[in-house]
Amino acid sequence: MPRSEIPLDDIDHDLLAVLQRDADQTLGALGEQVGLSPSAVQRRITRLKKHGVIARTVVELAPEATSDLILAVCVVTLDRESNERHERFQQRLLNAPEVQQIYMVSGDWDYVVVFATHGMAHHNEVTGRLLSDAPNVRRYTTLFVLKPVRTGNALPTR
Repeated sequence: MPRSEIPLDDIDHDLLAVLQRDADQTLGALGEQVGLSPSAVQRRITRLKKHGVIARTVVELAPEATSDLILAVCVVTLDRESNERHERFQQRLLNAPEVQQIYMVSGDWDYVVVFATHGMAHHNEVTGRLLSDAPNVRRYTTLFVLKPVRTGNALPTR
């Protein structure tokens, strides 16, 4: 069932907001925040996962705790556009663990890509392999992150 067909009530919205802030809480602690028993929280989480509202649960590392980390945002323009060329480019990036996020965008650029690498040599190797050597990349520009001011991936549910 597609996400749009799943009815979300106020408690679902509240639970999703709490989980996006900190999913490492006990069912009891979650229940206290949304007014449900631990078993009711578990049933809702199971339902939300089953219907694809909760895609996965991950651990987010603090960037400052990772030595020699380079975060970079690259904007990319393809040389020629077609669905097939976009698919090939996207797959090229999806296969690389250094690629943290990929956004297809409107405007002068086709993509925004966020990379996480260890050191400048690694960054140069990765962007060379994925962008410079890509057969359909016209140009790209790299913006190095000097200081992550706010990071995260929480999405509004209403």
